[in-house]
Amino acid sequence: MNLLLLSNSTQYGRGYLEHALDTVTAFLPAGARLAFVPYALADHDTYTARVRGALEPAGITVRGVHEHATPAAALQESDAVFIGGGNSFRLLSALYRTGLREAVADAVRAGLPYMGASAGTNMAAPTLRTTNDMPIVQPPSFETLGLVPFQINPHYLDPDPASTHKGETREERLTEFLEENDVPVLGLREGSWLRVEDEAARVEGARPARLFTRDGAPQELAAGTDVSWLLRTEPRFDAPAR
Repeated sequence: MNLLLLSNSTQYGRGYLEHALDTVTAFLPAGARLAFVPYALADHDTYTARVRGALEPAGITVRGVHEHATPAAALQESDAVFIGGGNSFRLLSALYRTGLREAVADAVRAGLPYMGASAGTNMAAPTLRTTNDMPIVQPPSFETLGLVPFQINPHYLDPDPASTHKGETREERLTEFLEENDVPVLGLREGSWLRVEDEAARVEGARPARLFTRDGAPQELAAGTDVSWLLRTEPRFDAPAR
């Protein structure tokens, strides 16, 4: 498979996809016809126009799948697919409703390049369970695309020692997930991404990632770190620690 999984689509002080534009345009085929999945936000037309504005100057043609009579059929007319960020529960519900959950997974496993950002990156994992989002709708299942066999947590935030907030930190929430599930979680800080090419995977971008596993302390993974071994993960969900 050929995957580019971004933590975020917008970096503070920069335009949409600007922080990763060189990587995105190198990832997409020259003159690519890109199928964009806008379902994580309510206004599909405005969202698609934002993506067009960012990518069409680079020679990439963008078409929202919602503009097609049959959204899943849009994949057959495209050279790559991009699922954008927003609310992961709303996005997954729409993927089920439109038949895109199965269609995208099948097309990507058959060779269609896949790009995700934020919620779109969540979709590449086996389940929605490590999203940061509020469940504003109830999808039929938490099962996502399963393009990689481990979990990802986009927008990973480090604990702030100066904060007076008494709610759980992101690290505490992921630790709770690992108390009930035995599967690695890759925390992607903003400005970082994961690149997967066939059997190889590596952390890239401006910031290190943070890897959580059930049986060890969290690990810092600098940009360029080879994490291909994660692709051989055998996830165990609903497996509370004894």
